[in-house]
Amino acid sequence: MSGAAQGSPEHPAGSAGVWRKLGEQRFQGAAAIVVGHAVKHVYNGGMRTIVMPQIKIGLDLNRAQFGSLATAQSVTNALSTFSAGFLGDRFSHRASAMLGVSLGTMGVSMLLAGIAPNYLAMLAVMLLVGAGPAFFHPPAISELSRRYPERRGFVVSLHGLGANFGEVLGPLAAAGLIMFLTWRGVLQAGFAPAIVAGVLIWSLTRAGAAPRGSGVSSLSEYMKSVGALLHNRVVMVLVLATALRGIGESAVGTYVPLYLVEDLEMDEIKVALFLSGAQLAGIFSQPAMGYLSDKYGRRAVLLPGTSALCLLSLALSVADPGFQLAMVIVAKGAFTFSLHHIFIAAALDSARGHLQSTVVALIYGAGFVGTFSPYVAGLIADEYGIHSAFVYGGSVLILPPLLLLMVKIPRP
Repeated sequence: MSGAAQGSPEHPAGSAGVWRKLGEQRFQGAAAIVVGHAVKHVYNGGMRTIVMPQIKIGLDLNRAQFGSLATAQSVTNALSTFSAGFLGDRFSHRASAMLGVSLGTMGVSMLLAGIAPNYLAMLAVMLLVGAGPAFFHPPAISELSRRYPERRGFVVSLHGLGANFGEVLGPLAAAGLIMFLTWRGVLQAGFAPAIVAGVLIWSLTRAGAAPRGSGVSSLSEYMKSVGALLHNRVVMVLVLATALRGIGESAVGTYVPLYLVEDLEMDEIKVALFLSGAQLAGIFSQPAMGYLSDKYGRRAVLLPGTSALCLLSLALSVADPGFQLAMVIVAKGAFTFSLHHIFIAAALDSARGHLQSTVVALIYGAGFVGTFSPYVAGLIADEYGIHSAFVYGGSVLILPPLLLLMVKIPRP
């Protein structure tokens, strides 16, 4: 029997082989994206929780200057996110290259941060630090959604699960390295692994990529589609709720590590254990929330989750140091990343599969509203103490669950 006959419609064995290969490519690409997201958050987690407080101490910054470094990252984070949203929808067949560029840019920014001599130079470098990681999300999540449209909530949550693993490993890795290297040495050492990771993710996600010409055909078509998207009330409410979460979360998240280091005088290992414990909670909650949102609807998960996040953020201002504080941080960690990815899945559902990269960019880019929140929180903390930063952030987080009560989110 000829090979051509075996591959014909009369011989399903040949067809089964083709479908098996497509399934393997789909899984390989999805797995690579999740692993790449974990790598990105190893860097982000180590930088934010361990290295950034050391930068403040090493460069002798006040709290407002420290907050401005996070603000600088947020500015280019938003710009990079929106750019990736457009490019991801216009050139969806180039998603693998965008993922590689994202991780490579992250490595270059770490190297430059490691040699920045003073506050102004570090402030400039932080613009690049914010750009690289943000370029990852729109093409990554739109690829996952395209490959697994029937399990969108779960697979987007797996993307978030990669973030949780990275946020667990990042602080521990940075704390271990900083025992032998200076903070500058830790940053410089991160250059080569990021470049290698970028090349690997690019090569592993090429198979099964979207076909050439599958994105929007022109800028005018894209702008017309964006106009329609902006008139989608449910999507806009989700974007606004995410923006308010960004204001509150950026204030709280920026100052928790600093509170542990400066006010409670914890060493780097103890700080890493506290914050890694929060991410461990997310490893369990993330896929569970994705599964529940697929089964019972996104709103059934988002409403109680955003309410809990508000209460836990306020609790940071009154929790006693030690076991009570650890429990609040760990419980908060179960919701932070998990809720973000359910917001994304809800927005993708509401957009009915149109402009997926742009929808992701809108949700991530909504955090731009919170760009100056760490700086504002720093001014408040300098005046009234660091607990006031948690009160400020937690008070803003009252608003997202109220907004969610105003709309009916489509069932998956």
